[in-house]
Order: sequence, then structure tokens, then C-alpha cells
Amino acid sequence: MTATSVLVTQRPGRAGHPGRTPRPRPPWANPTVYFVALIVVGLMLAPIAYIIIGGFRTNAQITTDPSGMPQPWVFSNYFDVITGGVFWRQVLNSTIVALATTIGVVALGLMAAYVLARYRFAGRGVLYAFFAAGLMFPLTVAITPLYIVVRSLGLMNSLGGVILPQIAFALPTTIIILVPFLRAIPDEIQEAAFIDGCSRIGFFWRMVLPLSIPGVITTGILAFIGSWNGYLLPLFVLNDAAAFTLPLGVQSFASQYSVDTAKVLAFTSLSMIPALIFFSLFERRIVGGLTGAVKG
Repeated sequence: MTATSVLVTQRPGRAGHPGRTPRPRPPWANPTVYFVALIVVGLMLAPIAYIIIGGFRTNAQITTDPSGMPQPWVFSNYFDVITGGVFWRQVLNSTIVALATTIGVVALGLMAAYVLARYRFAGRGVLYAFFAAGLMFPLTVAITPLYIVVRSLGLMNSLGGVILPQIAFALPTTIIILVPFLRAIPDEIQEAAFIDGCSRIGFFWRMVLPLSIPGVITTGILAFIGSWNGYLLPLFVLNDAAAFTLPLGVQSFASQYSVDTAKVLAFTSLSMIPALIFFSLFERRIVGGLTGAVKG
């Protein structure tokens, strides 16, 4: 066999790599995908950018050229909002409500998910389906009876009247995410812990809680963001301006300063910043926790 026949029998693949078949290009390597993604991102960020930049303009600039840039840049709108006590009081109220809701949701959801995932008892599937059905029961449907219950308990115009219902409505999502995490813990670990003399409560604190940290962080972040952005429930429960949360405060501020559009835009942009920063910092935690829940 000559050298020429050997070269003929080899099937050339990609240039410089004889014998290899070309691999198909992944879909994300297509420039069209990036172009469409940039358009979608631009459409999502354009309203946010308009609100933030609008806070640096005057009412005359907004009336004359609504889509123009500030000429000159005016910082007094943001300065007036930051130096006023209304904004920081509402930030404090929203922080208290969000933190209390997050702690309650994580604590109750983790304990309920532990029972549903690690214990065998009659009606466990029905109970899990009951919590799953809570995902299809939005707050808007229950707002009228919920208002009556909160008023009967004497929790009107108090942050507790917002915290307790938010915990209840956030529990289904928390349990659905945490149950796969807890089911994925091997039974051998639990048996070894019991052999070493560890009680069920001790196993929960020493083994279950550390192993479910990704799911706990994910559910905590989701509960915090959902509580921070909650508007409908505070609107029905809170009538005192001193107890307003930040989303409700934005609506009240916009009604009070309806003629001062630039200051309303400044107040709105400042109210968005905490949630945007919080979500940007923990975005990977959310995706990682949801991925672990799906795999479990």
C-alpha cells in the first residue's frame, strides 16, 4: 500500500484536524441569539433608566423634552428625598416586614418540609398536594376574607397584620422547593446519626440544616424580595402613613406630589435600588437553589 492510498482512505474533517467530523455549533454561538437577547434586555432596562435619569431633570425639562437627557443635571430631587424622613421611615418598615417574613417563612417551611420529606405517615401525599395547591391560590382572590380576619384579630394598621399573611402565602413555594432538598439526603446518614445516639431533633439541627443551606438561602431570598415588593396587602391593612412600607409609600408620594414629576421619579428610583441590589447580589444563589430542587 502506497502513501497515496493511505491519504485517500482518511476522511478529512475540520481543517487541520484530519479524521474528525465537524461538531454542530451551539445555539448560543449564533450572533442572532445575542442580538435578540440585547433587544430584550434593552426593552427591560429602558423604563428603569428613564426613571433614574428623569430624577435628575426638572419638571420643565420633562415637559419640554420627555425623552431627552438632563441639561443641566439636577441633584436636588434626590437630595430632598434622601434628607427627608419619610423615605427612610418607609425603608425601615419594609426592612422589618421583609426580614420578619423571611425568618418566619424559612423556619416554618423548613420544619414542614422536613416532616413531609423524611417521615412516613398516612395522608402525607394529601398534605403535600394541599401545600402545592396553595401555588394556585393568589393573594388577590383572598384579599377580602383576609382583610376581615386581620381586622378581627386587631392587627389593622400594624406591621404584624402584613407579616403573618405574607408568611402564610409564601409557605407553599418554600415547601415545594425544600422538600426535594431534604429527600435527597441519604438514609444512610440518618441511620448513622441514630446509631451514634443522635435524636431526631439533633439530626435536624446537625445534619439536615447544613445540607439544605442552598435551598434555605433560595427560599429566603424569594421570600424577602416578594415581601419587599408587596403592595396589595399593605394597601388594605395599613391606613396610617407612619406604618407605610416602601411600595405603598411610592404610591402615596406620587399622589401627594403629583405635580412634581421629577421628584416622584427620584423617589421611585431610590425605592427600586435596594431590591435591585439585593437581587443582583444573590441571583446565582436563586438559580443554584432552584436547580438543586429540580434535580432532587
